[in-house]
Amino acid sequence: MFSVIGSTALLALAGLSSFTNGQVSDDFENGWDQTKWKTYAPDCNQGGSISLDTSTSHGGSASMKVVGAGGYCGHIFFGTTAIPSGDVYVRAWVKPSTALTASHVTFITMPDSGLGTNKHLRIGGQSQILMYNRETDDATLPDLSPNGIAASVALKAGQFQCLEYHLGTDGTIETWLDGTSISGLQAGPNASNPYSAQWGNGSYKPSITGIYFGWESYGGDTNTFWYDDISIGSSRVGCGASQVSSTTTRTTLSTSTTGITSVPSTTTTKTSAAPTSTSAAQVKYGQCGGTGWTGPTTCVSGSTCTYVNDWYSQCL
Repeated sequence: MFSVIGSTALLALAGLSSFTNGQVSDDFENGWDQTKWKTYAPDCNQGGSISLDTSTSHGGSASMKVVGAGGYCGHIFFGTTAIPSGDVYVRAWVKPSTALTASHVTFITMPDSGLGTNKHLRIGGQSQILMYNRETDDATLPDLSPNGIAASVALKAGQFQCLEYHLGTDGTIETWLDGTSISGLQAGPNASNPYSAQWGNGSYKPSITGIYFGWESYGGDTNTFWYDDISIGSSRVGCGASQVSSTTTRTTLSTSTTGITSVPSTTTTKTSAAPTSTSAAQVKYGQCGGTGWTGPTTCVSGSTCTYVNDWYSQCL
């Protein structure tokens, strides 16, 4: 028979094991836990803000809202350092208020010890498409040639989409949007991506120490991003699951960056809706077709849905 002390110790060890495995997930239905999701603004912050927003969400009634100001010092993020020590899989439902432009911006930043002190691996946009960027040498994945741009995709403005990515210890990078693999956002020793030469297949191995969601602009671009149903773990969870683990207990904290109040509460699991097709025309450079594609198949005036491969067609 276990003693009370023994049982308590085992429960504590189980909790420690869960934490060190880096299993982190949140649907923000019980508020913004600022001890779990800390504010991050390296070097400076002039104008950006973070808040819990109950006016829009992927599912349920709440999401995290980041208002990003123009210029580098307008940046602000929220995130965690509780990540796996090996391969890392991230899933987040993201919604930008406006489409990505030609300018370089970041909406996920990750300190990378392999790149040096205060240097980051970044996910954002340039040339109106999703891309990765290394802060040290400004390399991009994919390369920003016309064909490289066509091998990535654009985010839809005003709509939640499921963004997933995998960072492997061997240099592997895999990326999915709404469950569909993005050919131009793959790298590593087993990747078949002709637009990753600048990135260096296998020579660069991510060694991230944190993951932060928000906004960083290197010019005048501003945007507002919402994040919901975030999952960080050592295996892929896909777009349907809202939690890595079945049940957790959370604390509801303040809904802005000033002042903290706490009220204990328990998790309510949300049901994630599957992507559905829409009759709206796709923006220029957006995806308009491909195997498994359920989004728009027509393009706005001035662009044509152009076949790239069996998995991807783009409005050009």
